[in-house]
Amino acid sequence: MNQLEIHEYLKEFFIENNSEILDESPGHLHVQLSIEMDKALMNRPFYWHYIEKMNGVPNPMKLTLITDRDSVNEDLKGELIHFGSPRLHQIFDTATGLGSHVLLYESVNTNGFTKPLKPWIILNGVISYRSNHKKDHFFSIGLSLITGEMIHDIQSHIEYKNFTEQIPDYCFKMNPIIKPQSGLERIKKYIYEQLEEEDHQWAKVAVDQLKKDIALLETFYKDEEDKPETYFHEKEAIKEQYDPKIEISIINGGLFYFLNHPLSE
Repeated sequence: MNQLEIHEYLKEFFIENNSEILDESPGHLHVQLSIEMDKALMNRPFYWHYIEKMNGVPNPMKLTLITDRDSVNEDLKGELIHFGSPRLHQIFDTATGLGSHVLLYESVNTNGFTKPLKPWIILNGVISYRSNHKKDHFFSIGLSLITGEMIHDIQSHIEYKNFTEQIPDYCFKMNPIIKPQSGLERIKKYIYEQLEEEDHQWAKVAVDQLKKDIALLETFYKDEEDKPETYFHEKEAIKEQYDPKIEISIINGGLFYFLNHPLSE
């Protein structure tokens, strides 16, 4: 997930959650948080408890997020956001908690003619590579439940389309040929197949280092027949640091109905 993708994701997230974008440049967002977003992100439980108990006037905070430090004034104060930053993952968690699955229809004007809307499953998520080094890869995959076509980075193609929670007038939903659960399984299988084809030299390097550090630890305690508690703690810490793993997390997703192909203008 590059910085531009992060910027667009944040902008969409706040707009969808009723938080006004007060100021924006290619490298930052200045946001007036809604009450719900202040409660979710700003960790002010005592303030909100007091306001609600006293029937006070709420004053949600503003938040400045910097997505590209090189493109903004050096005097601009704000939080620098990148893929590994705690704030971004907090927002991911908040998005998931608020409703990670949606049902949306492309907002279209049919001019009084009956039109079919075609179903697509869309998943946005993160593949995290974990050992002594960490790397995250953002993915956005759409799958047609009519044809089985799969589109990569679909979020960037549909972010400027308008959607509604109610089916537009004179439109009807086409019944999926592929069941939604089967669609999810197809995407899951595809992700696993792609991971299997990748070069996982990073994992081999981590395992080699794990073995070396365990061997070194053993030399420190080789003369002790009954290993002390510190030995087991240190051994577990080494495994935790170097043991390679890949985690797949879904940020959000849903069932989307399109009048035309998602890549069409």
